[in-house]
Amino acid sequence: MRLHMISESEEWTATADFTHHAHTASVSAVATSERYIATGSRDETIQIYDMKKRIEHGALLHHDGTISCLEFYGTSHLLSGGQDGLLCVWSTKNWECLKSIRAHKGQVTSLSVHPSGKLALTVGTDKTLRTWNLIDGRSAFIKNIKQNAVIVKWSPEGDKYVVVIGDKVDVYNLETATLTSTIISPKRISSIKFLTNSILAIAGDDETVRLCDVNTQKVLCEFEAHETRVKSVDSFTMDDFCVLVTASNDGFIKMWKLNLESLEPPVLLGKANTTARLTCLAVWKPTTLQEPPPEVKTEPTTSHDIKDILALEKKRKRVRISTVEVVQEEDASPKKKKDGGKKKMKT
Repeated sequence: MRLHMISESEEWTATADFTHHAHTASVSAVATSERYIATGSRDETIQIYDMKKRIEHGALLHHDGTISCLEFYGTSHLLSGGQDGLLCVWSTKNWECLKSIRAHKGQVTSLSVHPSGKLALTVGTDKTLRTWNLIDGRSAFIKNIKQNAVIVKWSPEGDKYVVVIGDKVDVYNLETATLTSTIISPKRISSIKFLTNSILAIAGDDETVRLCDVNTQKVLCEFEAHETRVKSVDSFTMDDFCVLVTASNDGFIKMWKLNLESLEPPVLLGKANTTARLTCLAVWKPTTLQEPPPEVKTEPTTSHDIKDILALEKKRKRVRISTVEVVQEEDASPKKKKDGGKKKMKT
C-alpha cells in the first residue's frame, strides 16, 4: 500500500494512493529510491515498482528463501540479502544481478551501504559482522560478534556504524574499527534511524520511541508513539524540521514533527489507520540527495580505494522535497500456491 500525505494547515492527512497484493506470502523488507520501490517477501521474490510510470515493473528471482533486507544506493543499484546467505548487487538500469556474494553461512539479517558506495556491511545468523568491498565484491573484514545481530547501519557521514543485538546498540568508529560506545534500550530493538550523524531514533518492543546521542549514550528525548510496540521508524526533512514516521502492530502509521535543535517532544502531524498488521515501512522521496556510485570494475582495488571513503565530500547539494510519500507493507495471507514458473523481470 502507498499512502499520499497532504498538509492542510497544522494537521496532515494520509490517504491510500494504491494497494497491491504484491506477494503470495508476508512482506519482509521494503526499500525506495528516486524512481523505484522494491519489496521483498517470504515468497523468495523481490517485486519492483516504477513510480515514474506508476506500474508494477517486474520481479527479481535469484534468492532461495526469504528476502530479509533491501537497500538502494542512489539511483543505480539495489542490494539484497536473504535467508540463503547471499548478498546480491543489482543494476537498476537493466536489473541484471551484477554480483552474487556468499556473504554468510546462515541468513543475512541486515545490510547497509556506505555513503561512498564502495563498502557495505552485513550481519548474519553466523554471528559475524562483515565488511565488503563493493568494487571487487570481496570481503574486506570479518568480525566475530558472538551474537546474532538484527540490524547494521552506517551513519549519514559514514564515519561510524551501529550494530543492534537484542536490546543494545553498539557504536563503532570506522577509522579505528573499535567499539566506542553502547546504548542499552529497555526493550528489544526492532528498528533504528539516523536523524543526524549523532542522533539515532530507536524503536522496539514497547510504545516508546527514544532519540539517543550515539556519542554520549544519553537519551535526548522519548515519547509514546503508539499503543503497542513500534515496528518500524523512518524520517524525512521538511523546511526547518524533521518528520518522524512510525508504524506499529496496532495498524497505525503516524507522522511526528520534530525540532532537532530543541529536541522537545514531537508534535503529532497526522495518522492513518491501515487496519493491518504492519511489518515494515519506508519513506519514498521523488528526489535523491545521493550521488551516483562509482562504476563497477572487474579488477581488484588497492587499499587506497578503501581509505578514500574517509575523505568524502562534506558538502552535498540539498534539494527541497515538495512531495513525500510513505510506503508501508502489511502481511499478505497466502491465497494461492506459489507459481512454479516464475516470471522474469520485465525491462
